[in-house]
Amino acid sequence: MKQIKTLLIATALFIGASSFVQAQSKVAHINTQELVSSMPEMKTAQAQMEKLGKTYEADIKNMATELDTKVKQYDAESSTKTQEENAKRVQEVQTMEQNIRQYQQQAQKDMQQKEIDLLKPITEKAKASILKVAKAQGFDYVLDSSQGGGVIMADGKNLLADVKKDLGF
Repeated sequence: MKQIKTLLIATALFIGASSFVQAQSKVAHINTQELVSSMPEMKTAQAQMEKLGKTYEADIKNMATELDTKVKQYDAESSTKTQEENAKRVQEVQTMEQNIRQYQQQAQKDMQQKEIDLLKPITEKAKASILKVAKAQGFDYVLDSSQGGGVIMADGKNLLADVKKDLGF
């Protein structure tokens, strides 16, 4: 009788533990950096950023060349000009240098804003696809396994291939 009671308790515990394991959330993982960098839209965005960067770089280079030319000209003519004229020229050169620095800072801000504007729809599209695939496969949580993401993967479903398929590449 005591053995039957122990067997019943053990069976009840086993059934309870089995249902507990089944009740746990399903978890998958994906490397979002790898996904986003492999999206065709990302290649287009990178090309736009490179083009914009080259434009700013050319502008800054032209401004620096113009400044260099003026400095050489003013140095060559400094002995034939009055002290007042030389002081005005020094002020003009300093103003040009300051304008170049301001242009560089503004170009950097513009580049950062452009990058944000280009990346936002790409990351939103990736996130929507990740959610769609995860929901379709019955996952409760999807962890980002990108480098430095704080997730160390031992095992689990990787959704990268499925999300790429959903996005059409």
